[in-house]
Amino acid sequence: MRILHTSDWHLGQHFMGKTRQAEHQAFCAWLIEQVRAHEVDALLIAGDVFDTGAPPSYAREQYNRFVVELRGSGCELVVLGGNHDSVAMLGESKTLLAQLGTRVVPGVCEQLAEQLLVLHRRDGTPGALLCAVPFIRPRDVLLSQAGQSAQDKQLSLQQAIGQHYQALYALAEARRAELGGELPIIASGHLTTVGASASESVREIYVGSLEAFPTSAFPPAAYIALGHIHRPQKVGGLEHIRYCGSPLPLSFDEARQQKEVLLVELEGSALRSVTALPVPRLQPLLALRGSLKVLEAAIAEAAQQGSSARPVWLEVQVSSDDYLSDLQLRIAALCEGLPVEVLRIRRERGTAVAALPGQAKETLDELSVEEVFAQRLSSETLDEAQQAPLLALYRQVVGELREGQA
Repeated sequence: MRILHTSDWHLGQHFMGKTRQAEHQAFCAWLIEQVRAHEVDALLIAGDVFDTGAPPSYAREQYNRFVVELRGSGCELVVLGGNHDSVAMLGESKTLLAQLGTRVVPGVCEQLAEQLLVLHRRDGTPGALLCAVPFIRPRDVLLSQAGQSAQDKQLSLQQAIGQHYQALYALAEARRAELGGELPIIASGHLTTVGASASESVREIYVGSLEAFPTSAFPPAAYIALGHIHRPQKVGGLEHIRYCGSPLPLSFDEARQQKEVLLVELEGSALRSVTALPVPRLQPLLALRGSLKVLEAAIAEAAQQGSSARPVWLEVQVSSDDYLSDLQLRIAALCEGLPVEVLRIRRERGTAVAALPGQAKETLDELSVEEVFAQRLSSETLDEAQQAPLLALYRQVVGELREGQA
């Protein structure tokens, strides 16, 4: 049984005013090639298919086109909701997509058995059982109790999520016995685990409730396919608990990461191997740091990766010369005539400018709510230490509002 583990596509994302549509389209085409080349039986998207709960129409079209094109490959598709996805929006086409060999689990189901899926080999025979766990919202598994401390809430949520996994795994074991075979049981999840290494684009999902889920609370599945963390990694060094990461770099601190999807091979009831398939990079993206003198050479070197049709997107952090008031003009001069585009300038002391004047041409509909707030915050005379608690408070308020609307 061969499963391709992916997550965190974030279709519809605008990166500092830049669309990722072409990159996502290239990734989708490449992914279908991998499915055919490796004769994959099932493709799993472990949450955050879309970047927002109300994605633009072109992003929905990309999603639907991918479902249709994948169908001809003979591979099943399982789509799980993430914290960026709207349960209602993702679930509205669930019945229709089922006719195209795609199963969607947008959120925790009222009937737990609906989250237990039988995955099939290409010949139609059962190949594995999937405990399909999407992003779990606190209200899905908990009732609010008055007087609970933050620590009590964290412990209660951790226990509730653990019980959800254990109950679903018990159903999977019973189903395996009914099928009369040694089918492997795998599980999914969209959450932060203890020891996972995140990046700046990863949104905190359990504000004030749960920082990370312990690996010991997962059931003894043959493989656990996780989403939410954008950096590919083994969890706690364990071969069978993995984040595949996002296929595209979603922030500048991910620029030098080799993005990948994971080809998981199962034999009998056990994990046989996990192979990383490197995702090709369509859009060059780099973060540079140094004095203006150092940056001059670094920008010239970075330009070698770009072209007039596809300039390199840059984040520039200026050190030692960061006091200069005309910093943007100086950097613009360094970039003149080169196939590069500076999307953000950072000063060593913590302030940042979203883009060079006249280059971004951003409108509000191109920016996320958080990007608007961050740009407004950067215009104030506040250092990084003063900005951090304000940004954290903002994320908490927005997170609570989203929880109330979802």
